Amino acid sequence: MDDLELLLKELTEVNGVSGYEGNASAAVRKHFEKLGEMSQDKLGSLICRKQGTAPAPRVMLAAHMDEIGFMVKHITKEGFIKFTALGGWSNQVLLGHRVVIGTGRGEITGVIGAKPPHMMTEEERHKVVEKKDMYIDIGATSIEEVEQTGVRIGDPVIPVSDFAVLDCPKKAYLAKAFDDRAGVALTVEVLKGLATVSHPNTLFAVTTVMEEVGVRGATTSVEAVNPDVAIVVDVDIAGDVPGIKPEESSIKLGGGPCVLAYDARMIPNLKLRDMVMDLAKSLNIPLQISAMEGGATDGSAIHLHKTGVPTVVVSVPTRHIHSHNSIIRRDDFDNSVKLVTELVLKLDQAAVNSLAPV
Repeated sequence: MDDLELLLKELTEVNGVSGYEGNASAAVRKHFEKLGEMSQDKLGSLICRKQGTAPAPRVMLAAHMDEIGFMVKHITKEGFIKFTALGGWSNQVLLGHRVVIGTGRGEITGVIGAKPPHMMTEEERHKVVEKKDMYIDIGATSIEEVEQTGVRIGDPVIPVSDFAVLDCPKKAYLAKAFDDRAGVALTVEVLKGLATVSHPNTLFAVTTVMEEVGVRGATTSVEAVNPDVAIVVDVDIAGDVPGIKPEESSIKLGGGPCVLAYDARMIPNLKLRDMVMDLAKSLNIPLQISAMEGGATDGSAIHLHKTGVPTVVVSVPTRHIHSHNSIIRRDDFDNSVKLVTELVLKLDQAAVNSLAPV
């Protein structure tokens, strides 16, 4: 594996579901400390300040470091663990998957189960099993045995999935938590690229917490940064899979970075959006335009800070997000790094002043 693959492996395999980002934060901090001046808000979002040739404009580059997961909410007398979701999970992707429960004594392995199909009625077999009817099985036969392992109500539950380089003519990667550790890795790579390059602003690279449960870390960290302009880096839903019509999503793996034209909670600053589009064209970077009607990003909180912050979302197309395994392409990631780096270099005071609506 090359350095980027090792970074992606490290960041995706570390556990850090929403509200329990401690391990992910430690992994990110290790990289940020080499690249800028570190701070942290009181929810746990990390902020890496890199001074350029001018104190302003203040550019916020944000990616969320939490991943979707679960939390223990009940232990039955028979020793089965009931759970609640942290973030958006579809019922049909859960059954049979391994998970680990983060306890005060270490990680406990289990599997998500439900009523065996052999015991189902004909009607039940034709229905999707709901989360409320699922459980986590750690091999225990009583609540006392579960308690002996250290599992408690409130413990986080994390999907188990190793990073893999796929056998594809063009490099593709499979892992959990690309949403949004791909964005976190992108942020680290942008900081590395600017380490020896002069930039006409002050950059604040932020890895936020609890995006998947209501963009909470973005809401607090934007107060700490107080940016003049913001770039949110996330993943986008690749619609190039069976069952999705082109009018539902035209985003394709290998089609280049995406710029968001609309989501459920934000319309980007139009001049900043056009700046990204023009920049991609000048750099010969393929760019996809996305409209996401059923979701939102950290930009939803950031762009509403104080009297408003010009904000744009640049994202990496990703298949199978919000599941135990998702896929990205190396060329999409590399082009996203290049595009965001060049955008940061372009954002001097005059450029930011030009983003004001007319």
